Amino acid sequence: MRVLLIEDDLVLGTATRDQMADDGHSVDWVNRLDHADDALAAADFDLILLDLMLPDGLGISFLRMLRGRGEETPVIILTALDQVSDRIAGLNAGADDYLVKPFDLAELSARIGSVVRRYAGNPNPIVTLGPLQIDLAARNMTLGGKPVTLTAREWVLFEAFVQRPGQLFSKARLEERLYSFDSDIESNAIEVHISRLRKKLGAHVIQTERGLGYRLGRP
Repeated sequence: MRVLLIEDDLVLGTATRDQMADDGHSVDWVNRLDHADDALAAADFDLILLDLMLPDGLGISFLRMLRGRGEETPVIILTALDQVSDRIAGLNAGADDYLVKPFDLAELSARIGSVVRRYAGNPNPIVTLGPLQIDLAARNMTLGGKPVTLTAREWVLFEAFVQRPGQLFSKARLEERLYSFDSDIESNAIEVHISRLRKKLGAHVIQTERGLGYRLGRP
């Protein structure tokens, strides 16, 4: 999943970015709203983490602007503003969740998973695909009752297919989910990840649509 982090606090921004990277997500981190707008114009993001007090303006005004122009990307507000009225204002402006600083990074990961599942149309974290049983919340799965271990990037890639089982993903779209602007991407990175997933989960778990991309198949 590709995440846009809008945060001007160096310590918190670093910790949040590192947590998201450990979870296998790619993170583009900006510390100003104008830079955030530029990033949104340049790439598609799966999630926005938004501070409310930025050097060049208020995050809540930025959020209202995004929703006003039809931007549907999920947004989680991260802020030190802890009054009930602040939370209500944030949710009414179009936020999907609201976390008050300081927060536990593991809780942030859990809330991100919950928001993403809701947007995918399946809030249930347990998914069964043939012999595969997948727990999206705990990030683990079994194949025929036996546990399967995936790397962080393999998990994020497979999760994209599971959450949207009928969708065709182009190679470029998958690269966007896995890598941020400053990442060095090998030309065959997606093919390598998919090959490893097939070895672990079954040759037909991901289907190749030649010249178009990939979609979830039958495990």
